[in-house]
Amino acid sequence: MLLKCVLYLRCWYVRLLISIHLIEISPMLRFALFADIHGKFLLPFKLVHHYQQITGKSIDLILQCGDMGAFPSKDCMDKATLRHAAKDRNELGFMDDFVQPNPQIARFLDKLNIDMLCVRGNHEDHGFLDELERQSEQAAFTIDAYERVWVLKTGDSFVFQKGGESLEIIGIGRIGDRKQRPHGEFIQEYERQNLRRLVKDCLKSKHDPDVLITHDKFGDSQRGYGSVEIAEVMDKLAFAYHFYGHTGEAYQQNLADNGITQSVKIKELEFDGEGKLSEGCMLILEVEQQKGDKHFTLSPVPLNEIIHFMRDTWRYY
Repeated sequence: MLLKCVLYLRCWYVRLLISIHLIEISPMLRFALFADIHGKFLLPFKLVHHYQQITGKSIDLILQCGDMGAFPSKDCMDKATLRHAAKDRNELGFMDDFVQPNPQIARFLDKLNIDMLCVRGNHEDHGFLDELERQSEQAAFTIDAYERVWVLKTGDSFVFQKGGESLEIIGIGRIGDRKQRPHGEFIQEYERQNLRRLVKDCLKSKHDPDVLITHDKFGDSQRGYGSVEIAEVMDKLAFAYHFYGHTGEAYQQNLADNGITQSVKIKELEFDGEGKLSEGCMLILEVEQQKGDKHFTLSPVPLNEIIHFMRDTWRYY
C-alpha cells in the first residue's frame, strides 16, 4: 500500500513538473500598443521597461499608431506642434534625443532591446520620412539614430516572428481626405495603389492578415471625418484587430462593420491636468497559438496604479 502511494505521488509530481514546464515554454507573443506620442519617443520605451520589471512579462515589440512627432528640426514643424512645443519641450523629443545619439539613451535602449513599429500620422515631417522611405526596399524603414524606431509603409505586410509564433501586421499611415489633396499629411495615390494591390493579393490567396494599425479611423460619412481607404480595406479583409488614434476620443473597443474585426481607439499618450497619464493610452496584446488558431487577449495597462509616471518626473525613472 505504501509503495502504491509513493508511486502515485511520484507520477503526480512528474505530471506537475511537465505541466509547469509546458506553461513556461508555451509560445506567446506580447505587444505594447500606443497612439499619438507627439514627440515623446522615449516615453513608450520607458513604460515598457517598467511594465516588464513590475509584471515579469516580456514585451516583444511596440506598435504605435502615428503622430509620432518625427521632426528632425524645427524647419518643417507644423504650427500646431510649434504651439504645443512652446509649452512642453517633450514635443521636441525626436529632435532632442533621437536624431543624434545620446550615450545614456543608447545604453538604455540597447539593454531594453525592443523596437517600436509605427505608422505615419498627420503631425510628422513627411519630406524627411518620404526620403527615408524611398531609400528602403523593406516593408519598414528606420528613422532614428539608434535604429529602434521603424515606420511601416502603407499597404506593405510586416510579419513579426519569434519562437515559432508569428503576427502579420498591415499599416495605413497619414489621414484620409475626401478631396484627395496631395499634401503630405494625407494618404497619397501611390499608397492607395499599394492598398488595392494588398487587397487583391489577400483575396486571391484567401488570406486575412492579423492586425491593422492606422492613424486615422475608418470612414465615417455621418460625422464627416475618417479615411475611406481604411474603411474599404476593412470591408474586404477580416483582421482580428484594428488599432488607431488621431480622433481625440477616449479609449474604446467596438466591433467593426465587417462583423469580425475588433476596432480599438487607443487614447493619446498624454498627461492630464493633474500630470497623470490618461486611461487607455497603453494596451497589451497577447497572441497565442491554440489548436491551430491564434488566440488574442487585449487589456489596458492601469498605469496610474502600477507605474505612476508623472509629467514632470517620468524622464528620471
